[in-house]
Amino acid sequence: MSVVSELLAAIAGLPRPLLVVVVGALVLGECTLGIGFVVPGESGLLIASAAVTDFGFFLTLSLSVALFAALGDNIGFLLGRRYGWRLRESAAVRKLGQRHWDRAGTLLRRYGVGAVFVSRFLPVVRTLTPAAAGSSGLGYGRFLPASLLGAGAWSALHVAIGWLAGASAKYVEHILGGAGWAVLGALMLSGAATWLWRRRKARRTRPVPGVTDHFSGSDEFDRAA
Repeated sequence: MSVVSELLAAIAGLPRPLLVVVVGALVLGECTLGIGFVVPGESGLLIASAAVTDFGFFLTLSLSVALFAALGDNIGFLLGRRYGWRLRESAAVRKLGQRHWDRAGTLLRRYGVGAVFVSRFLPVVRTLTPAAAGSSGLGYGRFLPASLLGAGAWSALHVAIGWLAGASAKYVEHILGGAGWAVLGALMLSGAATWLWRRRKARRTRPVPGVTDHFSGSDEFDRAA
């Protein structure tokens, strides 16, 4: 069994309820002002989605993750409503980058409630937009639908990508086999070696600065003589 098979088998071997809870916790932590941002929820979601083998679990994982993401958004919104723009100076926001907070504020001023949906697909900014929305005074009745729609679309997209990536890895491995992977690795090494050789050759043939000017000057002197 290859590394790809072992990794996918380990992921798929987890009890599905545990898989959903672990991934949901990562997503919730990322969406709540970056708590637990050491392990991005997006990466964990893509890895876990490789365990999807049927449409039923696709729906279960997508809906569960969407709810965790929306819950994180709502916690962020309430924190923003409670503490206002003082959050910009908090340790959590400084860790993620105040420029991302400012970008979230710019998106909210420009697009209003639509920024809540759009920012869901922007790394880091999606973490800060709910709190910025709460700080800006955006009504909760407008925020909640946009948060649910954004979380649902983001979750379904990433679960689908992970599912397809896992299926593709298995297919490629089945087609190539162990010997095929070795041949592919050899081809990649050969390509890298060829590129390095051409680059080195190009450097050797590059004219040395000042040499061309020196000889052109000597020709002009000979003609003048």
